[in-house]
Amino acid sequence: MRKELKLSLVQMCSTNHHDGNIALMREHVAHAAGEGAELVCFPEVSGLMNRDKHASLEQIVPEADDPYLAACRAAADEFGVWIHTGSTPVKADDDPRFLNRSHLLRDDGSIAATYDKIHLFDVDLPDGKRIRESDRYAPGKQLVMPDTPWGPFGMTVCYDLRFPQIYREYGQAGATVVFVPSAFAVNTGKTHWQPLLQARAIENGCFVIAAAQSGRHDDGRTTYGHAIAIDPWGHVMVDMENGLGATLLTLDLESVAKTRQMIPSLANEQSYRSLTETPRPLKAAG
Repeated sequence: MRKELKLSLVQMCSTNHHDGNIALMREHVAHAAGEGAELVCFPEVSGLMNRDKHASLEQIVPEADDPYLAACRAAADEFGVWIHTGSTPVKADDDPRFLNRSHLLRDDGSIAATYDKIHLFDVDLPDGKRIRESDRYAPGKQLVMPDTPWGPFGMTVCYDLRFPQIYREYGQAGATVVFVPSAFAVNTGKTHWQPLLQARAIENGCFVIAAAQSGRHDDGRTTYGHAIAIDPWGHVMVDMENGLGATLLTLDLESVAKTRQMIPSLANEQSYRSLTETPRPLKAAG
């Protein structure tokens, strides 16, 4: 396993058309490759952000026909860098809804891993507003942890962040880096974003890399920004606040093993009877 990973962390404001997002993606990849980056990380829905149900029905296609994924694969091969695509919506094979799909691409453009966002934001707010992400998107069913030259990578998307059991499983399986590409809301982002990301890094002794959407989007949505990288000890390596662009940083991958040795919570974890298990009756004395 390589000792260091030089990556470019991207913060962008995706449009409601593939073409503009593809052009921006290529600019970021070309610039990052010129700076010596080995991996470029994009945010959630970097390929397309459009909550217009009618327009998006014509724009969103099966993975095999998706223009953003095809462009990312071509850019990875052309510039010789790995790309974490963040995510882009694609049509599901066996469901009328879409999938919020993330890819990790090798530096020859081949697909190292595919992950579909598992947890979807469905909520009834006190003011009566009802949000159902599951009306448009089907949930993913499988965790994915591809092997890379820098160790195993864990893949999640945005709202998955609030489900720590996913990250624990990645930590127990030896993930060195976990990705959390996001398009976080402003009101929750102000209080929850950084503490949740730091917690996932600290709990599992790994790097957490969270590329982010930021600003006012064409479809009317506003996202929080603050693309961030957290090291295994919980230190914030970079916080891009609300600015658009990219930041180059180097991950010391040897710090993962060192941190897990100093705080061995993964190794110290014990099995126990859960609350859902029926308690066994105690034997009577004698």
